[in-house]
Amino acid sequence: MAVIVTATVNAQDGAGINQYLVPEQRSIVSIAALTAKGDLPKLKTALNAGLDSGLTVNEIKEAIVHLYAYCGFPRSIRGLQTLMAVLDERKASGRNDEPGPESAPINDEGSKYERGKAILEELSGVPETGPKTGYAAFAPIIEVFLKEHLFADIFERDVLGYAERELVTVSVLSSIGGVEPMLRSHLNLCLNVGLTPNQLQQFVGIIKSTAGKKEAKAAQEVLDEVLKSKK
Repeated sequence: MAVIVTATVNAQDGAGINQYLVPEQRSIVSIAALTAKGDLPKLKTALNAGLDSGLTVNEIKEAIVHLYAYCGFPRSIRGLQTLMAVLDERKASGRNDEPGPESAPINDEGSKYERGKAILEELSGVPETGPKTGYAAFAPIIEVFLKEHLFADIFERDVLGYAERELVTVSVLSSIGGVEPMLRSHLNLCLNVGLTPNQLQQFVGIIKSTAGKKEAKAAQEVLDEVLKSKK
């Protein structure tokens, strides 16, 4: 999504790009974290702030749909229902929010698995070659689902950019807790798609004010490890 994408893939050093999250990105972090926590009263406030910051309705919808892959359909659907209520309230008060573009049709040439594999390689900068290990070897079908659904069906959509999708992802992972290995992987992806260390420090601050101090402390510890490994 051109309005809020601030960097390109593989811009790890952050040279020449914004060192702080723009208001729309900050709102995406808050919305994702509160949806994942199921804190609907605070989510209503965050949704209003997001719309006021310049997020379109479709960008918010896309963020809430994206996060179901990490915290489940029930949280995502409750988030969408809350957004519907907020939009109805704003419309009743005379505020007509910008819907924004719909997702463009996906180029579905080639298998979903290979398309998802290519996107993951683009995000990580690491070729997906060699034998499967760990959970992918233990339960191969989940690796297929990840490639075909998460990285093809979801990441291929263009309403949000890679940086914003990764912000949604790390916000959810930080909020639900207990998934530090996945959070570590996605914080690395955040750096690889152009988010800077300062922006990720700011992200942790938003987690503290939305998900809670415990969740922010755990996220900070993982972020510190990731940044230390880059030095």
